Amino acid sequence: MIQSMTGYGKSVVTFNEKKIHVEIKSLNSKALDLSTRIAPLYREKEMEIRQTISQTLKRGKVDFSIWIEKDAAADATPINGALVDNYYRQIKAISESTGIPEPQDWFATLLRMPDVMTKTDVEELTDEEWNAVRNGIDTAVNALVAFRDQEGAALQKKFCEKLDNIAALLDSIEVYEKSRVEKIRARIVEGLKSIPEIEYDKNRLEQELIYYIEKLDINEEKQRLANHLKYFRETMDEGVAQGKKLGFIAQEMGREINTTGSKSNNAEMQNIVVKMKDELEQIKEQVLNVL
Repeated sequence: MIQSMTGYGKSVVTFNEKKIHVEIKSLNSKALDLSTRIAPLYREKEMEIRQTISQTLKRGKVDFSIWIEKDAAADATPINGALVDNYYRQIKAISESTGIPEPQDWFATLLRMPDVMTKTDVEELTDEEWNAVRNGIDTAVNALVAFRDQEGAALQKKFCEKLDNIAALLDSIEVYEKSRVEKIRARIVEGLKSIPEIEYDKNRLEQELIYYIEKLDINEEKQRLANHLKYFRETMDEGVAQGKKLGFIAQEMGREINTTGSKSNNAEMQNIVVKMKDELEQIKEQVLNVL
């Protein structure tokens, strides 16, 4: 079963008074293109996070975010009451000794003093918190993988429909192929008969006709295209990371369809070839989304 490169996953982990949000999304890309936005507390674990994601996702343009939502009351910057009292007594003493008037608005003055509202505690990441966060990351990544699986199943169904359409169109060529050879032969002979003054060797003409008709024969192209259709189906069932291989097979299918068109020399057959190209183009567009 193939897997799409398009996906989305998220999780929310609660640890103490925090809500830790993890979000990850991916789009198609030739290789793994990972960008991260990580809350400062968890930046020391960035390499571990990147390694976890790269081992699981393999390819795609991946955006990963982790941020912390804290309770407003718990995250409020505390006022240093002892320092406020100290500033108050110092200012009052200076006012009394110098005669400088005391401030009209004591609170506004004191709250502007250095370090009164400075948060001095440094938060450290504990093993317990990191284990909780890592579980949240795993949950988000697994959700994205499940999303990719679902999209991959839809892509595989679409591919099978397109392959069936190309196979049906390929079979429909046979009716015109048989009559085409006779029409070419008759047209050449009639052309020669219309020029009575020209003499020609009938045996040599027959040899040249056989050579010309063999050059227009498309049996090999039909067989190779049928094999490519079968191989495309088999490759889809081999595993999840088959996008590049399917792209190469689609290219080979295109070569056989183009050669069939150039050899057809028949309006009906060329119309069928155009329809096959249209079905194949839709496959090529969607193959870019396959992991």
